[in-house]
Amino acid sequence: MKGNEKILAALNSLLADELTAINQYMVHSEMCDDWGYEKLHKHFEKRAIDEMKHAERLIGRILFLEGTPIVSELKRIHIGSSVDKQLAYDHEAEEGAIKAYNEAIALAGELKDAATRDFLQGILNDEDAHMDGIEGLQSQVEQMGLQVFLTTQVGA
Repeated sequence: MKGNEKILAALNSLLADELTAINQYMVHSEMCDDWGYEKLHKHFEKRAIDEMKHAERLIGRILFLEGTPIVSELKRIHIGSSVDKQLAYDHEAEEGAIKAYNEAIALAGELKDAATRDFLQGILNDEDAHMDGIEGLQSQVEQMGLQVFLTTQVGA
């Protein structure tokens, strides 16, 4: 089924966002592992895997619409030098993803592509949950202070 070029462009842009997020979360995960924050390491690792699944789904949808997935383009990756900076950069990335998914959903609606709209809505729901998780961690940092928070992230 040949997809609309605007939809395919939007899907490829979202794919670039997801591929960028995978890299950012993987680096943050490994940094936390290196620092001994096992819980944060696992948190970021799981998030990277979630983003990989999103990328896989987007590639599948692009192929279904007879497009070519572009996997060689990334957006700017922001690596935090501390946990609080990592959370801030991840919040910024998820905020951008939520905006981009909402725009793509609106485009799919305008072009009367309900299947793509519903497909994107599923990923948007995951991104909303990611944002909720990040904001929860940021709230803990704010309430406990960074140093106390970090003591809770040691060990499995």
